[in-house]
Amino acid sequence: MNRAPLKRSRILHMALMGASDPSGEAEASKEKPFLLRALQITLVVSLYWVTSISMVFLNKYLLDSPSLQLDTPIFVTFYQCLVTTLLCKSLSILAACCPGAMDFPTLRLDLRVTRSVLPLSVVFIGMITFNNLCLKYVGVAFYNVGRSLTTVFNVLLSYLLLKQTTSFYALLTCGIIIGGFWLGVDQEGAEGTLSWTGTLFGVLASLCVSLNAIYTKKVLPAVDGSIWRLTFYNNVNACVLFLPLFLLLGELQTLRDFSQLGSAHFWGMMTLGGLFGFAIGYVTGLQIKFTSPLTHNVSGTTKACAQTVLAVLYYEETKSFLWWTSNMMVLGGSSAYTWVRGWEMKKIQEEPSPKEDEKSSMGV
Repeated sequence: MNRAPLKRSRILHMALMGASDPSGEAEASKEKPFLLRALQITLVVSLYWVTSISMVFLNKYLLDSPSLQLDTPIFVTFYQCLVTTLLCKSLSILAACCPGAMDFPTLRLDLRVTRSVLPLSVVFIGMITFNNLCLKYVGVAFYNVGRSLTTVFNVLLSYLLLKQTTSFYALLTCGIIIGGFWLGVDQEGAEGTLSWTGTLFGVLASLCVSLNAIYTKKVLPAVDGSIWRLTFYNNVNACVLFLPLFLLLGELQTLRDFSQLGSAHFWGMMTLGGLFGFAIGYVTGLQIKFTSPLTHNVSGTTKACAQTVLAVLYYEETKSFLWWTSNMMVLGGSSAYTWVRGWEMKKIQEEPSPKEDEKSSMGV
């Protein structure tokens, strides 16, 4: 029996719920030689790392580069959403013209669906805007710690909105993350590089990331479970909603006075940032597909560690022992939470259901 392709809706569900696709993974491992599978995983993980790290450094350049001196974070975010929208529509047209060449859903703007996706789009705008504002005001080295409370908000919102309790061990890992966050803030302050504005934006970005996952699950049925349709509608809504913000915050005048507005290099970097923003969603799904949600989370944590080290080396910064300790607490706590949740779900899957217990007791 041939394995059915793993839909992106299933990938997202696996990522949110922390579950894996054991049957599919088992079939895939039987079908493919070990070396080929290992090579595929290495390439996919490397692609995720390169895309994610490059996007962070490029956005830092666009948002806070002394050579650019462009203070328009809303415009930068708007342009990246515009690039993603145009890419989605272009791929949809290409797939319709060449049906055998690629698999991409047909995208037509439906106002009813647009309204259904709107609540998620508001959260999505908050997520990407606060992410970029955090990156604008803090260094790349501190960026991971500044946005480290996503796991904590996941636990908090799961209890407040879904009434789901969390185990003691998972709460313990959240405590380690919070401790690492506060130690990192303290050490940034001690070194004179702390930006309370950037830290606040990082906390708000973490909250929006958690809300985005919850609203995504609610809105997916409106787009027939298609991640690409959801991406398209989200970015269309974002482009429309960003325009009044762009005007109200006076960024239009700032853009008019920008000395490099006619520079091909500037627009090339802006477009490249949009391409990375589009690509990160794809490579994230690809990494989950070829590994598992658990491995994806571990890979993301390790990538964050590598990103921090690269940032310290690239910007020639000197950090204290306690500063590095705060990063290790955040990364260690995040990894431990991922492991605890994976272990708990595996334990639940292995436990027999009450009906099976009844059958076994009756000797059936």
